[in-house]
Formats: sequence, structure tokens, C-alpha cells
Amino acid sequence: MKSKFIIGLIAVFTSMAMTSCYERVDAGYEGIKVNLYGDSKGVDNVALVTGAVWYNPITTAVYEYPTFVQTVDYEPFTINAKDGSSFSVDPTISLKIVDGKAAQVFVKYRKDNLDDIINTTLYNYVKNAFRIQLNAYTTDELVSKREEFEKSIEDRLSKELLAENFQLEQMTSGLQYPPSLVAAIDAKNKAVQDALKIENEVKAVEAAAKKKVAEAKGQADALKIKGDAEAEYNRKISASLSTLIIQQNMIEKWNGNLPTVTGGGSMIFDMNKFIK
Repeated sequence: MKSKFIIGLIAVFTSMAMTSCYERVDAGYEGIKVNLYGDSKGVDNVALVTGAVWYNPITTAVYEYPTFVQTVDYEPFTINAKDGSSFSVDPTISLKIVDGKAAQVFVKYRKDNLDDIINTTLYNYVKNAFRIQLNAYTTDELVSKREEFEKSIEDRLSKELLAENFQLEQMTSGLQYPPSLVAAIDAKNKAVQDALKIENEVKAVEAAAKKKVAEAKGQADALKIKGDAEAEYNRKISASLSTLIIQQNMIEKWNGNLPTVTGGGSMIFDMNKFIK
């Protein structure tokens, strides 16, 4: 009797082993237990599973959706602005499933791989958000209000993805201007740079001219001072020479006779008699 019981247990465990599978749902993932047959085909009542999961692979499947942030670099596409100009968009977004919502995502899309949803359905959401917002701006506005445009895209996309149980973490548009606009902007920038260059050159020339004027004035002032000094020197020399010349002329014209001096009492003294 005992041996039959043991054999029966072995048979039960063998049957369970043959019809059961084990899977472990790691951290950063949410497991989804799905019925493959019957009226309840789809997500089981115990939709989200974590850790160790036992299930019958014949009637049940377990899928895993990552719940960590993923960055997706979508293929570029072209959209027209309000005035008809074509803009290239090369978007990159970072997103994740809202915590606890993996089962709802599976129920709606029935995809066993989250990448299939991100690369198809969500890609369409991204393109549609860009199409709507870009059509609200003219080319000039996209240039002058680039930051506002980026914010409008992010707000719209965040709201739409949240309705699909996805949380948008970050987005870059990769918006590229049309070649004609880029050429016009480059030409404008070059004109501004050329104008600044000419202005700087004019300032440099003016500064050099002012420097030369200052140098010339300094030299003129120096020459004037030197000329005034030389003139004063010459005046003094001339005055001294004039005195000497007068004295020399007097000496040359003297005949050697001393003057006759008239004394008191009408007496006349001849000084020459006293020095002979």
C-alpha cells in the first residue's frame, strides 16, 4: 500500500514536471501571465508576476516587459511647416512603461516583445505629434521660437504616450532646417561677420591715424620748444656779440690820446703829458 502511494506521488510529480515550466522575472521587468486557450484567453487574473513563476507552457505563457528607461533613436522623416517649407526631423526619445501597467499594455497591443510596440505604434505617435506642431509654425517662427516649438512637441507627446501607459522621460527633435534656409542663415552670418571685420579694421585705422597725429603733434611741439630755445640762445649771443663789436670798434678808432680834462679855474690839463 505504501509503495503504491509513493509511486502515485512520483507519477504526480512527474506529470507536473512534464507539464510545468519555471521562469524567473528579474528586477527591472514586469512579468505577464497569459492564458493561451479558453474564454479567458489573454491576461490572467494574476497579470503581473515577479520573481519565480511556475506555469503550464501548454496553456499559459509568461512574457516580460522591461520597466527601465529605454532610449530610442528613430529613423528621420520629413514634415512641412505652416508656410510649406520642408524640415527634416531625426527624433530621439527616452521612455519607459508606467510602473504596474505592463499588463494593460499587453492587453491593448498583444505583443510579446515591447520593441515591436515602440518601433511601430509609438513611432507613429511621434511622427503625428511633430506633424501637428510643425504645421502650426512658419519657417521664421521655427528659427526664432525653436525652444517654444520643442516644448510644444514634448508636451503633446508626453500626454499622448501617457494615455498609452508610457512615460516620456526626455526628447530631442533633431530638427534640421531646409538647405535654402541654412544657406540664407550662413550668408547672413557671413555678412554680419564681414561688417564686424570692416568695423574693426576702420577702428584700427582710426586708432593708427590718431597715433600718428599725436606723434606728429609731439614732434612739432618738440621742434617748437627746440626752436624757441635756439632763438633765445641766438638772441643772447647776438646781444653779447653786439656789445663786444661796439667795444672793438671803439678800440680800433682810438688814436692813443687821452681826453683833455678841464679843471677848476678854467685850467686845462692835457693827460697825455703825464703818461709820456
